[in-house]
Amino acid sequence: MKNNLLKIYFLSFFLLSDFIMFAQPGVDDDESGLENDDAPAAPINGKLIWLLVLAIVYAAYTYKNKRKTA
Repeated sequence: MKNNLLKIYFLSFFLLSDFIMFAQPGVDDDESGLENDDAPAAPINGKLIWLLVLAIVYAAYTYKNKRKTA
């Protein structure tokens, strides 16, 4: 059980670290992020497929465990 939990932690870390690597940089002190109209929009749909895949895997895992105990 402990080994499986460690594998899940590593998998989660590697999948979720991708979100951090592609984050947009912060604004400088002389520019205000809310008042600047030329700031590019941040795309949110690029990594939604990974979130969907992880949700399906988690749902299948919990369903399998609940069915085994019942």
